[in-house]
Amino acid sequence: MSSPIQAGPRVAGHRGYVGRFAPSPSGPLHAGSLAAALASYLDARAHEGLWLLRIEDIDEPRTVPGADRVIMRQLQALGMRWDEEPVWQTRRHALYEQAFGRLQAAGRVYACRCTRRELPPGPYPGTCRPGPGAPRNAPPARAARDEAHVSQPSRADARRPASSRRALPAWRFLVEPGTEVFQDRWLGEQSQDVAREAGDFIIRRADGLWAYQLAVVVDDGLQGVTDVVRGADLLDSTARQRQLARALDLPCPRTLHVPLVLDAQGRKLSKQNHAPALDLNQPLEALQRAWGALGFTRLPAAATDDFWPLATAQWARRFP
Repeated sequence: MSSPIQAGPRVAGHRGYVGRFAPSPSGPLHAGSLAAALASYLDARAHEGLWLLRIEDIDEPRTVPGADRVIMRQLQALGMRWDEEPVWQTRRHALYEQAFGRLQAAGRVYACRCTRRELPPGPYPGTCRPGPGAPRNAPPARAARDEAHVSQPSRADARRPASSRRALPAWRFLVEPGTEVFQDRWLGEQSQDVAREAGDFIIRRADGLWAYQLAVVVDDGLQGVTDVVRGADLLDSTARQRQLARALDLPCPRTLHVPLVLDAQGRKLSKQNHAPALDLNQPLEALQRAWGALGFTRLPAAATDDFWPLATAQWARRFP
């Protein structure tokens, strides 16, 4: 069995709070991602904690060369300083492999060759899930078969047209039944029945890349992250990530999900929707707009150096 992965040690010189900002380098920061960055930075500073920068470039086909450095320059131009050396997910494959091996040895993953066009909308229906009579340690044996690309198809594969069968499987996490309940510091009590509302979810893609859900849980655990502050579009991932963290014996961070910044059509500002990059010719104005998007009134600041202590004090009063 794989050796356990350990949560990262606490770094001296802070009050036990460790936060992080984890942008995907698919383009420069825009108004929506700045609001999330601002919230995470203020929460760390208000709690006299650490603020880490993690470049989530695990989805390599979507990575834009040089976007990571652009994002770092944008943050610095706005007065945001990270407290440790940044990490890049593409340099951490061995850690994800170790975590995957642990889940595999515990019987918490299984191979799945379902294609998107085969699946109905909604939660994964369990097409490739091990049957109720299968022993919990069956997936490693199945893994060995699939990793060796044995030509014998599974029963699920045999029912599919040959044209839709994958040469390599994706790997799904075997979720547990029951409702996951947690407190969000912005939204209050939240709950989700992961099995019913999401189903077993992919942690390793059919193209061999690690899925976001696994990478983020491993990284938060190993970096000792205590508080995750991010956009409300990721609220739906929280219950899945909590199940995965427990399966890996990692702590579940507190969460605070901030409102999304929307465009004129009511859509979330995103790189996919061609949100314009931040105009850093007026950094204070960019900060004031992001501050307003988080529901606060404009601050009497003449420069970015004036903005930060005022914003931090107000944030600390609202989110003690």
